[in-house]
Amino acid sequence: MRERAKDSFPTVLLTLLSIVQALALELLWSHIMNTAYLFEMTWLAAISWVQITATFLGLVLIWVVYASNVMRFRWTPVTSDSVYPFVIGLIEFAHIASLDADEISNWLLLMALIFSTMTWVSHTNMKRARRDPDNASFFANRQPATLRDFYVTIAITLALITTGIIFRGNDAPGAGTMIVLLATNALLIAQFYSVARFWEQSMDYAKETDAEDSVGDK
Repeated sequence: MRERAKDSFPTVLLTLLSIVQALALELLWSHIMNTAYLFEMTWLAAISWVQITATFLGLVLIWVVYASNVMRFRWTPVTSDSVYPFVIGLIEFAHIASLDADEISNWLLLMALIFSTMTWVSHTNMKRARRDPDNASFFANRQPATLRDFYVTIAITLALITTGIIFRGNDAPGAGTMIVLLATNALLIAQFYSVARFWEQSMDYAKETDAEDSVGDK
């Protein structure tokens, strides 16, 4: 039963997550189509498009993190693994609902919540993967994560929360809002780079393992 669950889990999880992500993208598209000022040559439209871009990058990043994890590692799923996509989906829906330059504070706070939640879910998955013998070759020379490994994540989350609180009651989006939104986009792009680098390290390690096995077979 354990092997059957591990074999079926990636397909079930990605199917569930794809449904949630599709709904989130539909909400995002509806917001774009139903917001007239987005198609005007104004400062507010420019700020809103940068905000929409960051929201879209966040949605794609969630998919990339989940997909890369279940394709690389195997672990025995628990009930919470099937609940996390719904929790993340609800936060995404609230995040999209706050897509308005006048609600930049709520948007930033929800971005911090998404970022911290995804970090926690990913770390939880890694802990389960480490305990599974199927992943022993990857984790053999890697020490378990410590608090030090999360300093950057904690700093980013606190920065988003602090900025969100500072922008509370800001009814006139200006240059400061644009700078914060551009920085958020840069942060998300950096996260894509980090995920891609970890993927490449995993695949390179797999190539080395395959090469060693081939030499052993000869």
